[in-house]
Amino acid sequence: MMHEPEKSDPSTVAAKPMNKSDGSDAESVERREGAEGNTSKDRMRRTPSRESMSSGLERVRERAKAEKKEKFTALLHHVDVDLLRAAFSWLKRDAAPGVDGMTWRQYEQNLEGNLVDLHARVHRGAYRAQPSRRKFIPKEDGRERPLGIASLEDKIVQRAVVEVFNAIYEEDFLGFSYGFRPGRGQHDALDALAVGITQTPVNWIVDLDVRAFFDTVSHEWLIRFIEHRIADPRMTRLIRKWLKAGVMDDGEWSSSEAGTPQGAVVSPMLANIYLHYAFDLWAERWRHHEAHGNVSYVRYADDIVAGFEHESDAVRFLAELRERLEKFALSLHPNKTRLIEFGRHAAGNRKKRGLGKPETFNFLGFTHICGRSRRGLFLLHRKTRRDRMRVKLRALKAELKRRMHEPIPKQGRWLAQVVRGYFAYHAVPTNYARLAAFRFHVTELWRHTLRCRSQKDWTTWDRISRLEAAYLPLPRILHPWPDARFVVKHPRWEPGARIAPAGICAGGAQR
Repeated sequence: MMHEPEKSDPSTVAAKPMNKSDGSDAESVERREGAEGNTSKDRMRRTPSRESMSSGLERVRERAKAEKKEKFTALLHHVDVDLLRAAFSWLKRDAAPGVDGMTWRQYEQNLEGNLVDLHARVHRGAYRAQPSRRKFIPKEDGRERPLGIASLEDKIVQRAVVEVFNAIYEEDFLGFSYGFRPGRGQHDALDALAVGITQTPVNWIVDLDVRAFFDTVSHEWLIRFIEHRIADPRMTRLIRKWLKAGVMDDGEWSSSEAGTPQGAVVSPMLANIYLHYAFDLWAERWRHHEAHGNVSYVRYADDIVAGFEHESDAVRFLAELRERLEKFALSLHPNKTRLIEFGRHAAGNRKKRGLGKPETFNFLGFTHICGRSRRGLFLLHRKTRRDRMRVKLRALKAELKRRMHEPIPKQGRWLAQVVRGYFAYHAVPTNYARLAAFRFHVTELWRHTLRCRSQKDWTTWDRISRLEAAYLPLPRILHPWPDARFVVKHPRWEPGARIAPAGICAGGAQR
């Protein structure tokens, strides 16, 4: 039964208590840095962040933080022309167009008129979501991943709605959730995982793979999860429109009965909401009430790694998780979900039992390996995945072939950008050898390309070495050690922290 909404200041969003709440729907999250500057400004900066939030959304955030059991009944009015303008500015300028063929530059030519018209259609219910244009991109295993490219106006409205949702859900999401959240990135998740493995008693790793997550998300459950916090029917109607818009593939339209289109602006937010209720809250309660030893989690979208002190905990967790996910139309991939012995004592324990080296696992583009430092102490090694490097080099080879007859300085400047971009992500401690290998293979591909330009072109190693030195940056470690950065980003202030010596909690979640 629906309760009457509580009366509040008209300038703030109306809210009402959630039904059947047991007090565990909203879990505590880690402390955030406060907003800087004048938060009463209504205009938003070009970069989405906590500091760019309008005064109206800031009030929504404060209410969401203070009232963990309330539903927001009036949110669509925050999707105003200013927010749509900001959302437009956050989109990629050169992104591929959707089924409407509209590009960012074309829409910009009459931006104010287009945004005013879009705003009016959204608020009077005349806005119609268009089907996504299907595009396939290659995966590391040779298969293709389907992406859905939304039309430009769908992207604008979705980006604006995501900003409104962020004001609420950033106060609800747990600390071990890192995917597609403001102020969090892949390296934050990698740091949290490394700290959990090296500074807490982790002896077993459960590497989870949710089978075809974005294709199997239940629309019914997703809307029910959203309605835990959002009771504005106009907002949920927008979500339903995007979910039911379907896909256009070679002129043929197909409906969408389940899943969210990969590539849509709103999909990462919807995925986080779904897994927050389907996995995060349950896993956090399981850690506190079912586990007998230490447990740590790191989740980046649907990529999840869980660390356990005791094998028995890991086995029970995995069995109960399978049952939990089945309730929400999800399942674990039988071949990609693994329980492995991993941690500071794994190598020694396996050697005593006459077994080989500990198995490795992959997370966010890196292979994680149980290694040793020069002093013989346990050291987590992270190395670029070989298959990911091969895919990158194959794509680079094809692009070099296309640029074969460009002037050498132009090729060199482009390759320098490619190598710098690759190093920016992969240059973590213990990965120097893979960085050097990538640079070597890039140089070899460049030499091969130059030699193919003409039958008379015999580019020697002497010459290519000079070009390499002139254009390609040298490999060097750009990222700090995980524990150093993690302590700075996630200080632990309450007593009883279980990780020494920094006094922090793996995953960044409060206890």
